[in-house]
Amino acid sequence: MNVTELARILKISPNELREYLPQMGFDIGKKAIKVDNQTAHKIINQWPSFQRQLEAEKSKAESGNENEQSEEEIIKKEVKIPSFITVRNFSTLAEIPVNKILAELMKNGIFTSLNEKIDFETAAIIGADLNLEIKLDEKDKKDEQNNNDANSLKNILKATATDKLKERPPVIVVMGHVDHGKTKLLDAIRQTNVVDGEAGGITQHIGAYQVNRNDKLITFIDTPGHEAFTAMRKRGARIADIAILIVAADDGVKPQTVEAYRIIEETKIPFVVAINKVDKPDANIEKTKQELSTQLKITSEDWGGKIVCAPISAKTGDGISELLDMLLLTADMEEEKIKANPDDIATGTIIESHVNKGEGPVATVLVQNGTLRIGDSLSFTGMSYGKVRALKDYRGENVSEATPSTPVKIIGLKIAPEVGDILTVGQGEKMKARKVKSALTDAIIKPIEEKNDSIEKINLIIKSDVLGSGEAIEESLAKIDCPEVKINVVSKGLGNITEGDINNAESNNARIIGFNVKASPQAEEIARDKNIQIKLYSIIYELLNEIKAEIETMIKPEVRRVDIGKMKVLAIFKTEKNSQIVGGKITEGQIENNTSVEVIKDGQIAGQGTISKLQAGKQDVESVESGQECGIQFEGQPIIKEGDILQIHKEEKIKK
Repeated sequence: MNVTELARILKISPNELREYLPQMGFDIGKKAIKVDNQTAHKIINQWPSFQRQLEAEKSKAESGNENEQSEEEIIKKEVKIPSFITVRNFSTLAEIPVNKILAELMKNGIFTSLNEKIDFETAAIIGADLNLEIKLDEKDKKDEQNNNDANSLKNILKATATDKLKERPPVIVVMGHVDHGKTKLLDAIRQTNVVDGEAGGITQHIGAYQVNRNDKLITFIDTPGHEAFTAMRKRGARIADIAILIVAADDGVKPQTVEAYRIIEETKIPFVVAINKVDKPDANIEKTKQELSTQLKITSEDWGGKIVCAPISAKTGDGISELLDMLLLTADMEEEKIKANPDDIATGTIIESHVNKGEGPVATVLVQNGTLRIGDSLSFTGMSYGKVRALKDYRGENVSEATPSTPVKIIGLKIAPEVGDILTVGQGEKMKARKVKSALTDAIIKPIEEKNDSIEKINLIIKSDVLGSGEAIEESLAKIDCPEVKINVVSKGLGNITEGDINNAESNNARIIGFNVKASPQAEEIARDKNIQIKLYSIIYELLNEIKAEIETMIKPEVRRVDIGKMKVLAIFKTEKNSQIVGGKITEGQIENNTSVEVIKDGQIAGQGTISKLQAGKQDVESVESGQECGIQFEGQPIIKEGDILQIHKEEKIKK
């Protein structure tokens, strides 16, 4: 009998059955599909008494554990952390899986990634839900106030005299669905062509640009469009003053439109809606406004609401000027908030970071307060990150300084900072050379997980061109939920694939994934010799789809029994050593050729076999319906007699 059929009879799941059988004295194995009929009958007979035993033990355990549970709730694990800590490091210190930490953050409305930092207060809130007592590390208390003041733009502006605050260019973030034209819109605004240089037509990295409208500068942040870059989009929204929510007039509101709007809501920044692709024949502006109203509660001004919905065509340029005017008008309404002190020490947020072969670690920073100049020393949480040797604007031209709301590329860093880090001008503690080298070339090694031989593993080493891409890939892989196959990111790092990566892959039985990077000739040669797989990608969803496809091939399909019909034996035509030819009438369902048979005598299973040949009206057929008579060739122990019932079933493989 199939284990699934036996479980159905006992009204429990197959997994529960496999768990209980050893307790009943039947050890059939965790992966068994069938049990012999004699054992099956014993299990069925013993099940009622075993079930009563289980219920008694459960009742006793529940009453006896009430006091123990309350004691466990009182005893909380103490975890000491600094004032700011990455989610990954918090997970390690708390000895709690990172997915559980992320889930608790999401419950509290905080959407973040593995490498983003959370503050002490946030960690304390989610720690309480995880039965943890979060305390500030004593050695960190002394520098807490200084670090907070040095790295919080809010605190800097609070400390600045009102008369020193001056108007700065508004920072605009463009958000929306993957192919609704965000980059095309920026192309139209700054009259460049970024899309043709992007793999697959999707913006892969976050960038910032400036335009001049009516003698006023506007800074635009271009956020990546694919869902894998959710965390990067959120960072973009956090440093912006105004958002553009772009929606295609021929496609309407999509899942990423909803997601982008939720981020705008969380950050509480004003926004305008750009309804793009109005030049298309199937564009329907009114329908798009209807979807915005019903799905997102966004009501356009011309419908009696408060939100500007500007129709545009990024392709033809129609409506772009009007959209820019709306942005400047919105900025004027928020002018008290869009100010900074250009005479203060510079503070800015990293919006991109990578290692350049010729220039070393470089980063794009959006200056948010003060003025950044060549020669300035930079630090992050008291740690020196190097000195500014050169500054380049968004066009790649050298500049001597960058004022508030100006995006610039910094050359001269000792280490590539993380996206989202806030750099401040000032001397910091010097890094040891070994630490710098490790940060540039080595990856973050995950703690060794407990060995579980029943779970298949895919070990990966990720090398990417920029931090944002590597982080997005790791975050997307973490979302692939499959109990039978575990994706284990052994390490990740920046830059091209080297011989060290090959050796790392060999020692960890891993393969190497490269995103917008190459492998050195030496690395390729060693990889061939050691049979280490290297796969290179430039589009993230192609990488994810290949990993998912591989996982599907690794998962064994579930085999399920399907009862299809019954036949009453009316005649025995021929009996041989291992087969019989019998005739009968189909009493239920239908029977098919090449299916399995159980011989039922007096309501009990007496034997089993298969149908190797099926005839109706002396013609070979593949199936016979209920009410018809037929003959079958039965392969199995020849025990069938007239009056016996044959239960016909087949097995289906269900792909998980």
